[in-house]
Amino acid sequence: MSGHNRWSKIKHKKAAMGATKGKLFTKVIKEITVAARMGGGDPDGNARLRSAIAAAKESNMPGDSITRAVKKGTGELEGVNYEEATYEGYGPHGVAVIVSCLTDNKNRTAGEVRSLFTKAGGNMGETGSVGWMFERRGVIDVKPGPTEDEVMECALEAGALDMLPHEGGFEIRTEPNDLHKVMIAVEAKKWPLEQSMLTWIPKDPVQLELDLAQKILKMIDLFEDNDDVQNVYGGFEISDEVAAKLAES
Repeated sequence: MSGHNRWSKIKHKKAAMGATKGKLFTKVIKEITVAARMGGGDPDGNARLRSAIAAAKESNMPGDSITRAVKKGTGELEGVNYEEATYEGYGPHGVAVIVSCLTDNKNRTAGEVRSLFTKAGGNMGETGSVGWMFERRGVIDVKPGPTEDEVMECALEAGALDMLPHEGGFEIRTEPNDLHKVMIAVEAKKWPLEQSMLTWIPKDPVQLELDLAQKILKMIDLFEDNDDVQNVYGGFEISDEVAAKLAES
């Protein structure tokens, strides 16, 4: 897992307790709405929705807010029609970046994302300009508890691509279309899970030293402060040592 994702978890925990909680709720509600619209309102048959609801509960979002978001997605309640949009480009020192958005106005969002790339010292590219540096994967994070052999056996039997140790637990990687079936197999084990999601994983990530890591993460902060931006993926890794210094700063 990239250092960016490790840092995102630190920020997520802070956001759940701080002034950015409202912004976090907005992003999660959008994800629930789109997931329900695309895959139906039953989380048992919709892995994306199930993951979004789990993220909402982890953020202490009220249950009635979750229910309303699902109903807006299925059309039971009137709501905004959000579209998915993905933008690619380069950050400081040419680090590859993919920005995933949910928006009700692609023209507005494209302009804002382009401006943020420029403000951060990078530039937005054309579609495909950096996408080839990443792989689209499903990811399931299993919290500490089961053994490596147990998780590996379950994951591979269910059709996963790989399983890696991750922050005391394990990260299962799948093909995008296999995320749902692997998730069902893992959930059946009743193991504690962190999250499941579709993500972009860099093929050949650049290791960031502290100075460049600070610049890149400042850029990510700019993106994530935008209401339309759901996730930011970077073609880099941050060592535990550098991540610890960033968390302290």
